Order: sequence, then structure tokens, then C-alpha cells
Amino acid sequence: MSIEISKTHSLLTKAMDYRVARQDMIASNIANADTPYYKPRDISFEDALIAQKNALYQDNAHQLKMARTNANHLAPKEETSQIKPTLFFRDGHMARNDGNSVDIDVETTEMSKNSIMFNAIVMAAKKDAGIFKSVIDASAKVN
Repeated sequence: MSIEISKTHSLLTKAMDYRVARQDMIASNIANADTPYYKPRDISFEDALIAQKNALYQDNAHQLKMARTNANHLAPKEETSQIKPTLFFRDGHMARNDGNSVDIDVETTEMSKNSIMFNAIVMAAKKDAGIFKSVIDASAKVN
């Protein structure tokens, strides 16, 4: 059993995982810039992250819980997240004579945007952890 620091912490961790996966995908596109008939791929995870946020922060106070009327009955199934990012081919760029449609300018721009967003998420995670550190420090001073 692990200790859950906060719901925000788990959401930020998931967001960082998605940003790392997107960075790898963009790097793969750049690496295949000279591969014939290669189509650039991308990951859309914003919808998955919003669904994850809604699942974490939903109000469970008004939901009916499953009751076990007999100890021999099976326990209710644990809910696991089936939320996954969506992989798609990025269209709209002209293919060269060899059929490759990777645009290095677009890929480097997307990589820069993704890197900035990753750094912002890291800073938010540090701020979130700093809140708990300040609470622990303050509680040590109380007699």
C-alpha cells in the first residue's frame, strides 16, 4: 500500500509520463526524416488527462457503494483506469518525392512546446511538494 500525497501529485505524474511519451514520438519523427514513405506520428493525451482529472476529483459521496451481504460473495472489482492517449498520424504537410512528410520545422517547434510544458509540470510538482514540506517544517516547530 502506498501513501497518496495528493490527487494533484498523481495527476502531475501522469501528465509528465504523457509528455515524455510525446517527446519520444517527436524524436522518432525527426530520426525518420529521411525514411521513404514515413508519416509523422503524434500523441493526443489532453482528452485522456482531462478524463483522468475528472476520475480523480469526482465526488464519490453521492454514489451507491456495492454491499456484500455474505462473506462468501466475491468482492467488487477494483476500478482500474482504462484511459489511454491516442496515437495519430499528423496530416497536412506536403510529402516529398520519396513520400516522406516529416517537416523538421514543425517537429522542432512541437518538441520545444512539449519541453516547455514538461518543465511547467515539473515546476508545478515542485510547488505541490513544497506545500507538504512547509507543513512538515511548521509542525516540527509546534510544541
